[in-house]
Amino acid sequence: MQKTHMTGGRDRTIPETRTNGDDEFRVDIERIRFSPYFSRLSAVTQVIPQAGSGTVIHNRLTHSLKVSAVARSIAIGLLTGDEKTRAVVDELGGCDPVVVQAAAAAHDLGHPPFGHLGEQVLDRVARDELGLPDGFEGNAQTFRILTALDSSDATPRGLNLTAAVRAAVLKYPWTRNEWRSVRGRSAERMPRGVGTRLATGAQKYSAYDVEALEMHAVLGVFPSIEVHQQTVECSIMDIADDIAYSVHDLDDFYRAGVLDHTTVSAEFSSWLTQQRELEALDDSELTLRTPGHSLEAAWRRMRQKDSWIADVDTFRASVEGVNRDFVEGLLTIPYDGGLEADRAVTAFTRRWIDHLKGSIVVERHPNIRSGHVRLTSQAWHDVNVLKFVHSRFVLERSDLAVFQRGQARVLENLASGFHAWLDDEDDAARAPRRLLDSVEAATAEYRQLLVEAPEFFDADQAGSLEIERLGRARAIVDYIASFTDAQATSVAALLNGTSEGLWEAGRSL
Repeated sequence: MQKTHMTGGRDRTIPETRTNGDDEFRVDIERIRFSPYFSRLSAVTQVIPQAGSGTVIHNRLTHSLKVSAVARSIAIGLLTGDEKTRAVVDELGGCDPVVVQAAAAAHDLGHPPFGHLGEQVLDRVARDELGLPDGFEGNAQTFRILTALDSSDATPRGLNLTAAVRAAVLKYPWTRNEWRSVRGRSAERMPRGVGTRLATGAQKYSAYDVEALEMHAVLGVFPSIEVHQQTVECSIMDIADDIAYSVHDLDDFYRAGVLDHTTVSAEFSSWLTQQRELEALDDSELTLRTPGHSLEAAWRRMRQKDSWIADVDTFRASVEGVNRDFVEGLLTIPYDGGLEADRAVTAFTRRWIDHLKGSIVVERHPNIRSGHVRLTSQAWHDVNVLKFVHSRFVLERSDLAVFQRGQARVLENLASGFHAWLDDEDDAARAPRRLLDSVEAATAEYRQLLVEAPEFFDADQAGSLEIERLGRARAIVDYIASFTDAQATSVAALLNGTSEGLWEAGRSL
């Protein structure tokens, strides 16, 4: 099997000498898999918490392992595909299955405690309370872990990975603040993930200001990749993430018994039988509680943002397919832990994974909201309909919302507690050693950035006190984001003075 990679993809910031003949990309994936940040993912929520649901629920680690398997399969499919596909892949810089696996293993390293809820809360706290202009973002945190926070035998700061692997985790290859100067663009004319609230910068991004120079350096290794586009290997990882998320999360929700067949069936059947009537309604007439209305609203959002691919007939075919195979198929078999239910969910998962990973297109000049590697039109609609099921019938549940509000309070208390502690001149020296070391390292990074790229700073941010404030704030965010769900809860109890396990819980500091 042909494996190609352009010159520069195997380069490291600090050159290393290999005496055992190990492949450079294989070294990278082993560094990632042996990282404590990777091990930590076994105790971080994917979508819904494992507590009370048993071991059947995915966590960030099991999700990452499955993304890696799907991504590898897609990469091999491209390398053994037709001559035209292989030629485009080569022109764009190549595709190595090990690089793809490494990126998949690393892609969720930056996720904080409590899943996507934690990401949103930590971003808000970072910007509004700690004064970090670029806040927090899980993808940017991943890049920061790989390039600054983790360590290896080659360097005390970062894993010193190859350029190809570093580039392959850049799902949103820009910083938050570079989009603040963009005006007058609709969502369909901006890359996926940027969002529409440009006054506060991009919604999704893959590097903080302190890592921006390194991000641009590794992207420079792939000159054929178009502006604001992922590398081929990154696109494959991103697609595999979408596939695993859309299918395996339904697996979770089915096993956990949180999806009610009657409610889901009513939504799908109502839209399928009343499509024309719903199409005539004004947006303001669509209500969450009326069956069929949520699917119609989802379709309209897809059409507005992605008119380049959204097609109503293809969307209907996807709704019919998901309704037939999942809603009126798998969901009609109550999950009781027995062999029949296990076989049914396993068969469902395998069918959809095989279908989606076999529906891949490679394009030399993609739409700005797509990628050089993407799903076919039908598969793209399928993924969106599968995602609709858990966004509408799981993420919007009030019982989950109550639990998440409590989790949000935990993160808020951690941020305010550590911030107040480090501001306390009389007691700051007793703060956890890992946090104090992180403050020192982050402050040094901002000082170096001020020298190398002063354009990242406003005039009032260039003073030494402001640099120290930024370093302290970034260190607090790094520290909290490194906790598992359980660590976050136990440390928050310590800070509040309510923990009954002082010495045991304190070890996690």
